[in-house]
Formats: sequence, structure tokens, C-alpha cells
Amino acid sequence: MTGTHERSKSRLIWGLIALFTVSTLSVTLAQRYRYSRQRWMPQDRNGVPTWQFDERFPLDSFTFVRVQYDSMRGRGGGGGCWTDYPDSDLNFSLRLQQLTSLKVNPEPIVLRLTDDRLCDYPFLYMIEPGGLVFRKEEVEALRKYCLRGGFLMVDDFWGDRQYENLRRELQRVFPDRKPIELPLSHEIFHCVYDLSEKPQVPAISSARRMSGDRVLTWEWASDGSDTTTPHYRAILDDQDRIMVLICHNTDLGDGWEREGENQWYFEEFSVKKAYPMGINIVTYAMTH
Repeated sequence: MTGTHERSKSRLIWGLIALFTVSTLSVTLAQRYRYSRQRWMPQDRNGVPTWQFDERFPLDSFTFVRVQYDSMRGRGGGGGCWTDYPDSDLNFSLRLQQLTSLKVNPEPIVLRLTDDRLCDYPFLYMIEPGGLVFRKEEVEALRKYCLRGGFLMVDDFWGDRQYENLRRELQRVFPDRKPIELPLSHEIFHCVYDLSEKPQVPAISSARRMSGDRVLTWEWASDGSDTTTPHYRAILDDQDRIMVLICHNTDLGDGWEREGENQWYFEEFSVKKAYPMGINIVTYAMTH
């Protein structure tokens, strides 16, 4: 009975968190947008405010970890692992701290897959893998990390050629597993924010109103392939847990990075799409 009661209590708490954050997200972010980055301190965080954090217990809190990797532009293009850094990492960490019950480290970090500390962190973020090349030891390290319960999110790459490069590299990591397309009914789209569509976020330079209420939500691919449909694919473990989430034909990171640059982009993409999806992804990763 005690275990059942505790599980019911836990579900109730998460339900209240979801209800509160869904109802206040737009208001909270819209209010905080009015503060210019120049008024935020300190400068070495590019204007993103910090908060109290108990540095004695760093592993008891969520830390945003960006993966550093090597790339070859000839294999598909892309800006590489430093795209949107550090603003997207800082802003997303801030919003997680403000809008969820997670205790979040205000200082994101960058690690290589071969770093001895990798397994201390349950969530990894990798961006623009269009030219990604894994070294042999990175292949082995990522496989071990994921099979031990780690979660990798891959974001911001467009078109068939860039996807093929990532697919080829991930096949080296998991030769016996293939990415599957996640249906909109999957819990990752509903675990905190109940999303009615798979969110597509373009870079701020590509987003614009077309006519009436129509909005350009995609970026053009250098290979000319169709990028109008976002894809959320996953590599699953033997218990159907997502180990690798592949966010293709979308750029959630730009929605985090660019929130303070344009009011319309902020309201249309950061508030409605990038932050809700990002928070859902981290919540899933931390509870599975």
C-alpha cells in the first residue's frame, strides 16, 4: 500500500507541475523577455542571470552537457558542435530552473564522449551532425553510455544528406538497431507539455511570415531535399526506452539561443515550440 500511495503522490506532484507550467509559460517568458540582456549580470554569462547552486553536490542536480566532436564538412555540412554555444545552453538551463521542479546547474559543460566523467551525466546534447565523424573510441564510449541508461539528444540538421551522415555514424554505434519515427502519440510529446504537433523550429534568419497567418518554419537544405516536415526519430533499448532522440529538420537550439533578439520569433518559436519540447525531452530523459 505504501508503494502504491507514493507512486500516486508522485504522479499527482508531476501533474500539478505540468498544470502550473503549461498555464504560466507564455506569461512568464513574455515578462522576462522585457529585461534586456545588457541589464543582466554578469557579463561572462553573456547576460544570462545565475542562481544559487550547492556546488558541494553537483551530481544531485541536472547539468546540461554539450558533446564536443570532430566533423568533416565534405560529409554533409553543418556548423559543427559549437553552433549556438554558449547562449542556447545557458538560456535552456535557466528556463529549466525557472519552469520545472528540477534543480539545475547554472553552468553548462562541454565533454567529449571519451571523457571519464561522461557517465556522471544522464543527458547529452549534440548539435549539427551533418559532418559528424566519430572516432573508434567514441563509438565504443557512446554505445556503453546509452546502454547503461544515458540519453543523447541530437538537434539542428536539415535535409537528406545530413541525416544520412548521422545515420551512418549511429549505425557504427548500434549496428543491430535502427532509428524509428516516433508517433505524435509517444509520451515524449505529452509528458509535461501536451503538444498537438511535432514542433519545427527554424533558425531566426529563416523564420518569417509568408502571407496571412502562414509562417515559414523550415530551413532550405543545401542538397535541395524536402525539409518541410520535422522528424523525431529514436533508437530504443531492449525495454523500448529512448536512448538516442534525433530531432531532424528542426532547430530547437536556436529557439533557446535567440529568445532575446526578436519578440515575434520568441513568442512564435521559443515559447510555443522550443522550450516546451526541450522540457519534455529532459523530463523524459530524467524519468526513464
